[in-house]
Amino acid sequence: MKCISVYTDNFELFSDIFDRVVDSSMEENEEQEVEGITISHSGDVPEHYLERMAQKPEVVVMKDKSRGLTILQHGKVFEILLPVLESA
Repeated sequence: MKCISVYTDNFELFSDIFDRVVDSSMEENEEQEVEGITISHSGDVPEHYLERMAQKPEVVVMKDKSRGLTILQHGKVFEILLPVLESA
């Protein structure tokens, strides 16, 4: 899964830029600023990362079933986990 980190604890601001963040084409370790909020492509995370994070009481887990992605919120960061399409 590809992980994009959005550095804010403001859900309203996160919601406002969410579509642009998901639709952006960022390279691994690239950082950008969207409406004053820093976002970065944090690279790929293993499947067990989601399982491990979801067990922590301070982590909120949200799913966007229409896009097949998961959002983790903890501290002052949202992490958007996007499935990586494997090319055959």
